[in-house]
Amino acid sequence: MNIFLLADFSVIKPDPGLIFWTSIIFIVLWTVLGRMAFKPIQNALKKRDNDIQEALDEAKNAREEMSNVQAENQKLLAEAREERARMLKEAKETKDQIVKEAKDQAREEAKKIVTNAQQEIENQRKVAMAELKKEVGAMAIDIAEKVLRKQLAGDKEQEQFVNTLVDDIKLN
Repeated sequence: MNIFLLADFSVIKPDPGLIFWTSIIFIVLWTVLGRMAFKPIQNALKKRDNDIQEALDEAKNAREEMSNVQAENQKLLAEAREERARMLKEAKETKDQIVKEAKDQAREEAKKIVTNAQQEIENQRKVAMAELKKEVGAMAIDIAEKVLRKQLAGDKEQEQFVNTLVDDIKLN
């Protein structure tokens, strides 16, 4: 008999009792699944959605932070370049100043050496001239003495010449 019941069954024209029981089972199943499966699934999906949103927010914050760090790095790099340029400029100025001071000092020393050398040359020239005058004077006296001795060959003539010289000295 069970066979007859199934023989009368058709999917195209359902029986109202079958629709009723199918609907009741569907509603009960839907309610049970809603409480037991859909809520945990929905909660898991919300949690996953929140986790994804948090991860996206963290990624956005990380990108902003990286952007800020890069900007700060660029700023520090620019400051370092400026500092290096300033230090190089100061070093060059210091080098130029030291070179200039060394040149000025060398010029001053050279002037002192030249002045001292000129003074020494002048002093040596004066000493040489005095020595030369002394020698020339001594030679002149020797020559004059020899000439006078030759001219004043006698004692009488020498006495007369000496007396003339003594008279000239007394007059002056």
